[in-house]
Amino acid sequence: MAPRSDTTLAERKRQLVAEELRNAALMLLATRGFDAVTVDDIVAAAGMSRRTFFRYFASKEDVVVRFIADMGTDVVAELAARPKDEPPSVALRHAIWRPLAGCADQPDHAERSRIVVRLILDTPALHARWLERQIHWRAGLTAELAARHSLDPDTDPYPHLAAGMAMLALDAVLEQWQPGDDEQRLAELTDHAFAVVAPALDRPSVGAPGRVIDSPGRRRVR
Repeated sequence: MAPRSDTTLAERKRQLVAEELRNAALMLLATRGFDAVTVDDIVAAAGMSRRTFFRYFASKEDVVVRFIADMGTDVVAELAARPKDEPPSVALRHAIWRPLAGCADQPDHAERSRIVVRLILDTPALHARWLERQIHWRAGLTAELAARHSLDPDTDPYPHLAAGMAMLALDAVLEQWQPGDDEQRLAELTDHAFAVVAPALDRPSVGAPGRVIDSPGRRRVR
């Protein structure tokens, strides 16, 4: 039993060190900008060595990429935990809200997170990584939506389209996230975004591809 306890404590210590380094890096990046911050700045702020930093992260960019990846993991995990009979727009709204709620749980944390998100969206190298990670998010959401509605994503476009709409809703919220916005304002932005896409997400024919089709030049099929 002792080895397991030691391993658990060691893992918790590694997580704490990684979080301290990440928080120090994000704080500096948020206040100084991506190009102005060096690894030496980060380790000095965290009170650690370069060797420790590179034990956990490959570069300062890797810190931000991990931040993005963690957001995606939270989104997919939350969708998987939602009740199976919940309307897709509601389930996806809760899934997208999970990382946003973590960003806005405290006023100072909210503003720092907003600045980091803005940094990601406005820095070409980081924005490219953001878009790259969103591909993984969409894949995870697509698989989960297909399983929830007993659909084959290879033949039914709904899971892919619904996952894509959820990502577009998230992007819209982040683009509208303004300085000083608190958790309530961020929730309002999220609610509005998903109210816009809800009619498409909650289509009556989920699970019945080809049941109702309306398109120019094609007959209506029931």
